[in-house]
Amino acid sequence: MTFQEYMDYFDGILSAAQAEPPYDNADYFQYTKMNRSRSNRWLKQAPLSDETKKIVSGIQQKLQWIVITEPWCGDAAHIVPILYLMSRLNDHIDFKLQLRDAGSEIEQYLTNGTRSIPMLIVRNEEGKDLFHWGPRPEATRKVYEALKEKKAGFEEMKTLLQQAYNTDKGAGTQQEVANLLKQHCC
Repeated sequence: MTFQEYMDYFDGILSAAQAEPPYDNADYFQYTKMNRSRSNRWLKQAPLSDETKKIVSGIQQKLQWIVITEPWCGDAAHIVPILYLMSRLNDHIDFKLQLRDAGSEIEQYLTNGTRSIPMLIVRNEEGKDLFHWGPRPEATRKVYEALKEKKAGFEEMKTLLQQAYNTDKGAGTQQEVANLLKQHCC
């Protein structure tokens, strides 16, 4: 699906008279509502660095960027808009999304045996994988692992990860993906 179709899907979930699973669960519905708001904030702020702009704009080959995600995913609310904004810098990038729970390729891109998202897959014009990245930037991954290690509760984890993303302002995602682009295709 295109980015616009993904955002329309978000809106359809939030405006549906009868929510479908998992959005019929009040928690999932609330996560999705917050994630739509967070996504909009990142799209409006467009916090792309000059270095990111230079690297992505300089790509000369056609690339496919596939992002596996779901609207309920808190990490995705902070990462997918950044990836989309990056992709918009270069007409050689074909940006598509797959819903993890609706026939995606996630099983080929497990993180420590889990179906963690979001997951970015970058392929060349022939469809060969150049690299994949996800589900979160290194600094946020460290926060997540420290919280997991201390067996933090869901609310504490959610709050501290949100703070980490707000502090980072999309820089970690940009730097890590830009470095992979330099290594594999630029």
